[in-house]
Amino acid sequence: MKPGLVLLPGLLCDGALWGPQVGALSGIAEWWIPESLAQASMPAMAHAVLRDAPFERFALAGLSMGGYVCMEIMRQAPQRVSAVALLDTRATADTPEETQRRHDLMRLAQTARGFQPVTTRMLPLLIHSSRLGDLALVEVVRGMAQRTGIEAFVRQQQAIISRPDSRADLKRIAVPSLVLCGRQDALTTLSDHEDMARLIPGAKLIVIEECGHLSSLERPDEVNAALRGWIAQL
Repeated sequence: MKPGLVLLPGLLCDGALWGPQVGALSGIAEWWIPESLAQASMPAMAHAVLRDAPFERFALAGLSMGGYVCMEIMRQAPQRVSAVALLDTRATADTPEETQRRHDLMRLAQTARGFQPVTTRMLPLLIHSSRLGDLALVEVVRGMAQRTGIEAFVRQQQAIISRPDSRADLKRIAVPSLVLCGRQDALTTLSDHEDMARLIPGAKLIVIEECGHLSSLERPDEVNAALRGWIAQL
């Protein structure tokens, strides 16, 4: 029987974030992606995933905000998780400067009544500079933001702002663990991932070259290979 795999998207993202992985991994895992992560707190997001996931026990992967939810799930129900993968995320809480930037983006989204200004401001932080002219990739990112909508975006930001520091919790993870990031990730840095990999017992760190924050879309072949190796440990 193939293991269950839960894939959690990031801020302003939906299942399209994991589109390249769904096809590549369906032969070795039964996958599920929540329709929405739009609750206003990390505990509420984690509760919704645990309630709706079609597997009693599953491998769990999250990118960016999805990684924060993974860490909350590991606090709430570690017995449900058979393996964890943290992609382009971090375990520390927001700094005051980061919280202010989030409030600025929320105001921009609400006053502009659309995501064009928000995604235009965020794109250089989300994808590698060499991909800013990749119209297909940019359209995927803009499409996810549009489908998420302003109200859900605001709730997601509120959840991210209120998230706790998870570094102490990482030390208690006792399942096969993968930590992965793009080397040029401008939002969650390589040093963030090196710190997480040091804290999680036995974690494997993989760094994807010439890659920004949205690694699953930017470098799908490399991410798929890393996830296959991680799932194979089950």
